[in-house]
Amino acid sequence: MTISTPNASPLYRTVHGAPTDVWNDSCSPRELEYAIGNGAVGATTNPSIVLGVLKKEFDVWKGKLRQLIDDNPTATEDAIAWKLIEQVGLKGAEMLLPVFERERHLKGRLSMQTNPVNYRDSSSLVEQAVHFNGLAPNIQVKIPATAAGIAAIEEVTRLGVNINATVSFTLPQAVAVAEAVERGLNRRAKEGHDVSDMRPVCTLMIGRLDDWLKVVAAREGVLTTPGHLDWAGIATFKKAYGLFKARGYRARLLAAAYRNHLHWSQLIGGDVILTIPYEWQVQFNKSDVEVKPRIDDPVDPAIVDDLYRKFAEFRRAYDEDGMSVAEFDHYGATVRTLRSFIEAYRDLTALVRDSMLPKP
Repeated sequence: MTISTPNASPLYRTVHGAPTDVWNDSCSPRELEYAIGNGAVGATTNPSIVLGVLKKEFDVWKGKLRQLIDDNPTATEDAIAWKLIEQVGLKGAEMLLPVFERERHLKGRLSMQTNPVNYRDSSSLVEQAVHFNGLAPNIQVKIPATAAGIAAIEEVTRLGVNINATVSFTLPQAVAVAEAVERGLNRRAKEGHDVSDMRPVCTLMIGRLDDWLKVVAAREGVLTTPGHLDWAGIATFKKAYGLFKARGYRARLLAAAYRNHLHWSQLIGGDVILTIPYEWQVQFNKSDVEVKPRIDDPVDPAIVDDLYRKFAEFRRAYDEDGMSVAEFDHYGATVRTLRSFIEAYRDLTALVRDSMLPKP
């Protein structure tokens, strides 16, 4: 049945009358205000997003940055950078607090990402996740689905932290995250804590899986039917969604890294989260794409077969046993994404440096 709300935007209709939620893929106050107005109930950050917000809205944040530098005379540029990241994120958390209260703490969270340089260090990921969790009541903590990250996800879940697994593209990663969450929740419940209001999330960066296969196709000279590579992430997400429902995993799937309208329209109607960048939200709201449930519509088997036959990297992503946990760190999409996040973090510290040590 078509989801229909008179005189409402397509994104508003996406989330009303369906279990689907939309988050804003940014913590920019201006963008988050637009998203909330169209039914969004969450937001997310990462180093690239925070850097982008600061570059676009530096006039808003330069005074706060200068104050942080003055108030912390012995702090390194990294320490100042993290204080700034926290302030940017907490502004988004503050804007989402009414949603958090309205939804009885089940929605309305701001995802704050742990330091990407620690992707191999479980103890550092746990320490920072616990710190973030104490900053505001509606923080969700992003931890990478690397080998060390999987271990950290179980431990922080046991400690009561609502996680959002990131740097995740494949079915093996999603299953490993879901199983780690289950272990953490069960351990927490066994210790006598209520877990009924915990809402762990597992991201699949579907657009980045598509990107990686396009890199492989260009590098190896693999010829595909035009458009087939735009379905890789969707096919993987839909398979993961069916498996999560069948097994009753309590982690909820989230689709991120938007590249086209299929990353929205094909997932409508699912009990999932769609984390959509502001620019795509505006385009979707101006579009004539029919808002109707498609989450259970299978991807054309001919497309899946074409990808499966031609790309070992798709098989690694699509098959539950396509990779071991030890292999997660070396998957192409993981490496490319970690490098981009770390580079963005370094660019952010350079921005802080320019304020701490202005070029004479």
